[in-house]
Amino acid sequence: METGLSFSAADLAQTRFAVSPMWEVVTSFRLLRGTEAETPPHRRWMAQVRPRLAEAGLDRGWLATLIPGRAYLADFLNPTPETPFPTLAAELDAIRQTPAERVRTDLDRLGAERDLSRSPRIRLLREAPEATLRKVAAEIETYWELALAPYWDRIRQLLEADVFHRARQVAEHGAGHVLGELHETVRWDDGTLRLVRRHCALSRSEAGAGLLLVPSAFAWPRVFTRSVPPDPPQLAYPARGIGTLWEPRITGSVDAVAAVLGRSRALLLAELDTPASTTRLAERFGMSAAGVSQHLTALRGAGLVTAHRTGRSVLYARTAVADALMASADSAAVGG
Repeated sequence: METGLSFSAADLAQTRFAVSPMWEVVTSFRLLRGTEAETPPHRRWMAQVRPRLAEAGLDRGWLATLIPGRAYLADFLNPTPETPFPTLAAELDAIRQTPAERVRTDLDRLGAERDLSRSPRIRLLREAPEATLRKVAAEIETYWELALAPYWDRIRQLLEADVFHRARQVAEHGAGHVLGELHETVRWDDGTLRLVRRHCALSRSEAGAGLLLVPSAFAWPRVFTRSVPPDPPQLAYPARGIGTLWEPRITGSVDAVAAVLGRSRALLLAELDTPASTTRLAERFGMSAAGVSQHLTALRGAGLVTAHRTGRSVLYARTAVADALMASADSAAVGG
């Protein structure tokens, strides 16, 4: 089925990009409901995240109710970003403020595609949407800490790079050129953006002015849309470079970094290309948990490591500053 979104000069003028944490929440959760065979670029991430979600019970919570493995997902989970780079907190505030009528409309559509008549969660959302949305937002925060926060630095870099690349392409070739290169199922045709997607539709009669383009690390291999007037329609598409997102990053020369930070901290920093707990790091390097914790505290204070609570444990991950340090050390070692 082909659908089309017509554009006036004003619509083109109001077309913009945004990096949305909530789009990453819904698309990543949807991926986790599939199989690893269906999502080759994300297998490494899925293998790390799925056990955490199962332990926390998030594989059978609010998100599981509102985000099916296929077809429609609740539109109120993707409020229109007010800025190009909104925070998760800002988007959760918008979700908590969703009008009751909007919530019930989305639930009606969910129910039309799946039998949710016996779902106690759906009943709560219908009867007390304001209070229930606070519970939904709280679960999203937990999901974020378990599944996305430890990796957000590298995900955000990928998404921001996509936005800056396409913005440059707009300046050099025009908006029509960029709109026609977003995805194989999206094409620009004489003032109309056409989509060939069975469960993905956009129509100007069912959406507001302009268009919001949202790069996503987890939308692959498809595109997602949101049409809720009077908001501008949203189109979430796979960001460029997804195939390399989870590849191990350059770890640099441990010896070079050790000269500055000490060998133990350099080894820990190299290992934290993939988020890890204190216990795992201690086992990996034969250190005491207390010693590892002390080193991680120092690295965190220097802005080289971030910490993210996942249930009863904490995952540590390298920051962009640490990536740059390791890459610089590697380049220096090669050049030397």
